[in-house]
Amino acid sequence: MRFDIMTLFPETVDYILGQSIIGRAQKSGAIQVFTHNIRDYSEDKHRRVDDTPYGGGKGMLMAAPPIWNCYNAVLRMQAEACFTGMRRVIYLSPAGRVLRQEHARTLATYDSLILLCGHYEGIDERVLEEIVTDYVSIGDYVLTGGELPAMVMIDSISRLVPGVLHNDDSAGDESFENGLLEYPQYTRPPVFLDKEVPEVLLSGHHENIRKWRH
Repeated sequence: MRFDIMTLFPETVDYILGQSIIGRAQKSGAIQVFTHNIRDYSEDKHRRVDDTPYGGGKGMLMAAPPIWNCYNAVLRMQAEACFTGMRRVIYLSPAGRVLRQEHARTLATYDSLILLCGHYEGIDERVLEEIVTDYVSIGDYVLTGGELPAMVMIDSISRLVPGVLHNDDSAGDESFENGLLEYPQYTRPPVFLDKEVPEVLLSGHHENIRKWRH
């Protein structure tokens, strides 16, 4: 599965997604993650990507041309890589559909997700109407930009891609699968601060353990 992230802060995204399970998944080839600096596609000599909104108002807006140019560059890169799979273009927005596990599972069935990270007071609506297929939020609160939500999405979706987890059955046992939360878990030592591991987990009786976990 391929992720392309259009952002003003590619170094931050690259560093965080290069760690742990997601980093290993990239090295193994289970997923591909590419970041694209929107500033590189600005037509302004100072690489400016924002401007004041028409009609007045606070703050600045990300302008349409750099995003449009960046998006088309991503499409060209995919074409050059002979990538022809199904894709979605996602704008991380508080107005979007709140990400749930079943939504992540659906998105994991696509071959490519292009994620657009906004900043400032938002993005010129015209380019959103032209390229975006999905608006997604990770919760009802305000963040500085779309980078953190994009990384949350990639983390949650990648775990559902075959080959990302060492044991592909692991994703099916996690929280929010089948409408349940994951069960409490314990490891050594058997007694910690006078608290003992539940006896059933030490019994070796697999059916009783399964029922307890359920």
